[in-house]
Amino acid sequence: MNEKSLTEAGRKAPVRACSCALGPCPGWESFTEERWPQTQMRPLGTLRDPALYEPTTEEYHPAGTRYESPEAPVAIRFFPYNRCDVFACDRCERVLMRYTEFGGYYVDHRVRQLDPARVVQS
Repeated sequence: MNEKSLTEAGRKAPVRACSCALGPCPGWESFTEERWPQTQMRPLGTLRDPALYEPTTEEYHPAGTRYESPEAPVAIRFFPYNRCDVFACDRCERVLMRYTEFGGYYVDHRVRQLDPARVVQS
């Protein structure tokens, strides 16, 4: 997916009430694998560049936002978006970006609901 297709997917998604365990996730939220509602998530694509073995860990915050901020831009060439897969919830039709962060001794699943107004060309 590129910026245009990601923005279009987000604009087409009318959000309805959803009772899934993820809850609201306007900024990056941690979740356990048990909370991921696999049966209702439809894969839309990936933001990963298949030509890059190890994408950058540099973040993009020109307005001084932070990683977890709901106001942070969605810049798909930068971390963590460059490691995301994109899904649509069949119940509420939210578009969700998901990635897994791997540290020395931990695994942290993260999810953020797409706000198409936050997608930027970077």
